[in-house]
Amino acid sequence: MTSQPDPGESPEGSSGVPSADDERRRDLLAVIPSLPKVLLHDHLDGGVRPATVVDLAAALDHPLPTTDPDELGAWFRAAAYSGSLERYLETFAHTAGVMQTSEGLRRVAREAVLDLAADGVVYAESRFAPELHTERGLSPEQVVDAVLEGFDQGMREAADGGRGIVVRALLTAMRQNDRWEEVAALAVAGRDRGVAGFDLAGPEAGFPPDRHAAAFDLVRDAWLPATVHAGEADGLASIAAALRVGACRLGHGLRIADDVRPQGLGPLAHWVRDRPVALEICPTSNVHTGGVPSVADHPVTTLLRLGFAVTVNTDNRLQSGTSLSAEFAALVEQAGWTLADLRQVTLTAAHHAFVHEDARTALIDEIITPGYARAGGGRHQA
Repeated sequence: MTSQPDPGESPEGSSGVPSADDERRRDLLAVIPSLPKVLLHDHLDGGVRPATVVDLAAALDHPLPTTDPDELGAWFRAAAYSGSLERYLETFAHTAGVMQTSEGLRRVAREAVLDLAADGVVYAESRFAPELHTERGLSPEQVVDAVLEGFDQGMREAADGGRGIVVRALLTAMRQNDRWEEVAALAVAGRDRGVAGFDLAGPEAGFPPDRHAAAFDLVRDAWLPATVHAGEADGLASIAAALRVGACRLGHGLRIADDVRPQGLGPLAHWVRDRPVALEICPTSNVHTGGVPSVADHPVTTLLRLGFAVTVNTDNRLQSGTSLSAEFAALVEQAGWTLADLRQVTLTAAHHAFVHEDARTALIDEIITPGYARAGGGRHQA
């Protein structure tokens, strides 16, 4: 016979008063927006404001599903929530599609910086593929110039508003195209103007990173770091291929969990953990594209507990309706993360940023450590 709870108790058998854990969780959620954050995996064409998409589309006569900004934002989210990576990627026809002029690119880049700064991000690497913004006559060089100008404008405005932020660019080559070396050369040429590294994106299956090994030779010979999308839609072979061409970080990388076995880590997992190679985990995006069923079930928590270099990221803020604060909150609410966990992934992200060590140290010592120390004074510390 099943016992019934006392009328004066909650179904769990406790009083209706929130527990200490509930209060700590509530306090932590309240402080998350003010925490200093580091973002390593954020796509510029995945973070456009819906109203900006509408404005730029009108100027270019680009057709949209709707011209109402609120409805358009909902349309993007619905496509992302479909669980289909293919449908998710289709949304970029409308973001990249309107980012085809220098003025539009500057606006999107500037607004991205301001939006990140408003979310408490103090350092970010924003990635974009120059080749996707040349449909209306811009050269790849003009694309890069416009985006870097927009970043500079946004950083100045954010600083004037009391929210200092540093944003650097990652130049992305698309795996399915044949412009890898061109993009790699652009990245090397832009390193003194705000380009922090080289990235490879697009469909993993059938397009291994060694198809154009010369691109990776180029950036490696220039001592410019590279990250590669791997272990998102494909498995361990994709991760191994990315490491072989010299990836310093793994874009997503969640499928490294496939090499975590009941008897211990497999050889590839050991390599990634022991080096360590940072994982650019994007929890909400991985749910939306069908990689995992929920944030609660995401392997990110297991990987963090096992000592992997885990970082938490947004991927595409527009499509997933997210922010870095929202990612942190989801991990706290659904996976039981603590302030110490959030601090750890933030420090890991800072340590693996594609900037020099003196800049990393200053970021950690002057901004991140004091910011988390201030937050640690409340009950949410435990």
